[in-house]
Parts: sequence; structure tokens; C-alpha cells
Amino acid sequence: MADAVLHVHRYGEPAGAPVVLLHGVTGHGARWRRTAERFLADRSVLAPDLRGHGRSTHEPPWTVERHVGDVLAMMDAEGVERADLVGHSYGGMIALHLARTAPRRVRRLLLLDPAIGLDPAKAAGEARGYLAPASFGDVAEARAYRAAHWSQAPGEAVDEEVAEHLEHGPDGRLRWRFEPAAVVTAYSEMARPHMAPPAGMPTHLVIATEADLVRPELVVDLREALGPCLDITEIEAGHMLYVDRPEETGALISTWLDGADAAR
Repeated sequence: MADAVLHVHRYGEPAGAPVVLLHGVTGHGARWRRTAERFLADRSVLAPDLRGHGRSTHEPPWTVERHVGDVLAMMDAEGVERADLVGHSYGGMIALHLARTAPRRVRRLLLLDPAIGLDPAKAAGEARGYLAPASFGDVAEARAYRAAHWSQAPGEAVDEEVAEHLEHGPDGRLRWRFEPAAVVTAYSEMARPHMAPPAGMPTHLVIATEADLVRPELVVDLREALGPCLDITEIEAGHMLYVDRPEETGALISTWLDGADAAR
């Protein structure tokens, strides 16, 4: 296993049950801070910046397999043999592939509006939008941009994003802290045909009803593959549901994990 190359945000109780939180494309691990501190305080929470994002290495390759290897290496470095995985969007796809690659390392899987098996034309359109990523002359301009795109998010979430995720480029302009080529690659990966977690893997699928991202055929195949091991919840929110609906999403994550613990 390669050395861990991911910058890791740690929250909660170090001696608690381990939970790994995986962010989506263009994101970073610190987006989980409020969720972790409010709803997972009794657990040992690891929220890495994925390769190509945040303060982790931006070097390729940026394939799903490489992301899976990075997360497993991080778990090894942290001394975590087995953990619950929570993945949002592209992080959900990575979590699912990790569960298939190393099922003994995963206790349970929670997929928040996962970006799995996207329509290729839609994925291509999104990818092309990042060939020339947005840049800003100052912090106020960047904040206005983020607030417009996160119209349902609390103001403090926007402020934290601006404080954590901006960096100056060689031209002196501000940009979000991710590698555009990694994002383009990620959208290509999200257009792969979908697949299901291993049989018997306790899985909770959370669908953001205002996003229209989770395809019906994925839901059908998850039901067939997992049967009673699958829970499905819908939240009336856009795709950034844990940012837009932090209370509802955080309580759902905590309640499901606590309930599954009690059932063991």
C-alpha cells in the first residue's frame, strides 16, 4: 500500500467508532466540520481532501481506483482497520467502489445523493464547464459567487467555504482549491455504468429530491442486490443537502449509525 497522501480533517472523539466522510467533486473535507461536530461528536471522524482537491496532492492519476487506494492508505496510516463510510456525490461513488474493493474494511455504507452512473451527455457537459474554472478578483467577489450557487446554504457555511477553499493562482486571481483536470476526470468516471455494493453490505441511500441526480435504474438495482440491507430516504433539498439542510442530514446520519449500532 502506498503512503497516505491525503490531507485529513479530524473531528470527534479519537477513541470513538471510526467514520470516514468523503466529499464530492470540487469540494474538501472541511465541508463536513459542522456535521461532524454537531452530530458525530462521539465518533472518530476522518474527512480527507481527495486527490486533486484541497490540501492533498494534486498529482494524477485521478481515477476512482486511485481514490480508493488513497482512502485505504489513509485508513492504514490512521490505524483504522474498519470504518463506516459516508460519501456525498462523487464521494459516494468512491465509497461504493471501496466497499467492493475491500469489503472487510467497511462496516456500513451511507450514500448521500451519490453521483453514480450519470448520463454520459450530462457528465460531459458538466466536465466541459471546468475546462476554464471560475476566478475572482477579491474575496467579496468569490463570496458572492458561492452564495449565488449555494442559495439555500446558511451564511456561515458560505463564509467557511470562502475562508477554507480559496487560493491565489500564479496570475494573482483567487480560485477554488482544486485541480480542474481532476474534476474533468471525475465527471468521466461518474459516467461509468453503475454497480451495487457487495451483497449483505448495510447501505443507506439518501436522495436529494430537488437534484434529480440519482437515476431510477440505480435504485432498482440496489434494491435487487441488497434487499433488506438497503434503506432509502428522501430529503427535500438540492444536491448539496448536507450544506443546505445540515440539521436534517446530520440527524439522519447520526440516527442511522446509532440504530445500526444498536442492532449489532
